[in-house]
Amino acid sequence: MLPNKEDLLKVVKFKTSRSGGAGGQHVNKVSSKVELIFDLNSAPFFNEEERLLLQERLMNRLDQDGLLHVVSQEDRSQLLNKERVIVKLIALLKSALHVQKKRKPTKIPKAVVRKRLENKQSIATKKTLRKRPDLY
Repeated sequence: MLPNKEDLLKVVKFKTSRSGGAGGQHVNKVSSKVELIFDLNSAPFFNEEERLLLQERLMNRLDQDGLLHVVSQEDRSQLLNKERVIVKLIALLKSALHVQKKRKPTKIPKAVVRKRLENKQSIATKKTLRKRPDLY
């Protein structure tokens, strides 16, 4: 079950720092980069099965302590970056918890197979009629 925004805000920690890149004096003074730290193991809204699925699918994004780090520094505003980080986290959790339906294999209808073979045969006869006749 995917938690709502208010539940997530209760268990995540935010860390701010100075953003890198171009921007002049403003970048050097303001901490607009936001890093969200989310502990999968202490999240109360996931059951054990969901927690294992998240750990498996987000394995490359977790650190040694099992913490998920999501960073945003696109905007010059710390508040906007905070909103973006929350949206990114929700999207990450949603995609990691999504289970694809198992594909049901279906048979190709006989009429379709027959039509394909007839079409193939008609093209083959057309090409043989284009050839020069053999004069033995």
